[in-house]
This record gives sequence, C-alpha cells and structure tokens, in this order.
Amino acid sequence: MATSADFWFDPLCPWAWVTSRWMVEVEQVRDVEVRWHVMSLIVLNEARQDITDEYRAKIQKALGPVRVCIAAEQAHGNEVLGPLYTALGTRRHNQAGEFDRALLEGALTDAGLPTSLADAAEDESYDAAVRASHEEGMKPVGDDVGTPVIHVEGRYFFGPVVTPAPRGEAAGTLWDAVMVVTGTPGFYELKRSRDTRPSFE
Repeated sequence: MATSADFWFDPLCPWAWVTSRWMVEVEQVRDVEVRWHVMSLIVLNEARQDITDEYRAKIQKALGPVRVCIAAEQAHGNEVLGPLYTALGTRRHNQAGEFDRALLEGALTDAGLPTSLADAAEDESYDAAVRASHEEGMKPVGDDVGTPVIHVEGRYFFGPVVTPAPRGEAAGTLWDAVMVVTGTPGFYELKRSRDTRPSFE
C-alpha cells in the first residue's frame, strides 16, 4: 500500500514549487502518493510585524490563485489540485508569468478545468475555506515555518527546502533521509543559510 504524503502549498512560493517537483519525482521512484492542499502566505503572515510592506504587497498577489484552487477543489474534488498546481506553477515559475486573469484561465485550461473558475480569484466567499485548509496543514507544525508543509503518517514538517529538485533515484534518496530524520523522536531542525536562488530546471 502506498505511503500517503499530504503537501500544503501556496502557488506563489518558488521554494514550495521546487519541493513539489521533487515530490512528483518521489512518486516515480518510491511507493508514495501525494495529496495536494492549499495553504496561504497571507494567512501565515497576517499577524507578523517583522515583514516588510514590500513583501506584504507581494504576497497579496497569491490570494487569487489560492481562491481558485479552493474553488476547483470544491467543485471537482481534491484530485484536481495536483494538475492545477502543476499548471499554475509552470506558468508562474518556469515561464515567469504574472498571476493575472489570463494566467489563471490558461492554467485552468491546462488542467482540464472550466475557465469560469477564475472568477473565484475575486470572491471573498472562499476565504473561510482557504483559512481552514491552511490551519489544517499548519496546526501540527506551528506558525514559525513557511511553505511547503508535508504530513506523512504521523510526521509533520516544513520543507525540505532544496534547489534544484533532485531527480530519479536522487529524489528517492532524499525522501528516505527525510523519513529517517523526521521519524527520530525529538528531532526539530537542520538548517543552513541559502546562498542561491530557486532553480526550476
């Protein structure tokens, strides 16, 4: 039976995008099945006083795509989130697009979904569901981490933050290592400063 890995993402985050492509690779080389969920950089940072106005303005651009993801999930089931996130991330990160109406409609088309779902980007009625999904992902790990968050059979963690995404057996090896450290009682953190930008190769 495949191991279930629940992955929380905000489509705006480039680091989450790279980690998500690693998880897609992991599915190919390990008996792992990823289920995708929405979290929100806006909800994560709404009470923080230590972020700049520039960053706060930047993450406002994430609200529309997150709402669209929630609307798609509500209308068509959780299984559409993986293809939709792939379409959004490819257009945003790999192709350097902006989260405007054209990008949202293009991503929805790529994912085989109706373009009318792009209307959700301006619909505040989805915000409660965004917050609920976010809190489901964040509650076990706490609020002092970012995106992505992964839940795997009683293990809950932020990251890994890696670039570029490991491919093939290298992806499986990293997965094995993550399972070892996150399965170690009392293990909390392993970190070093980033010295490069995210790579989408």
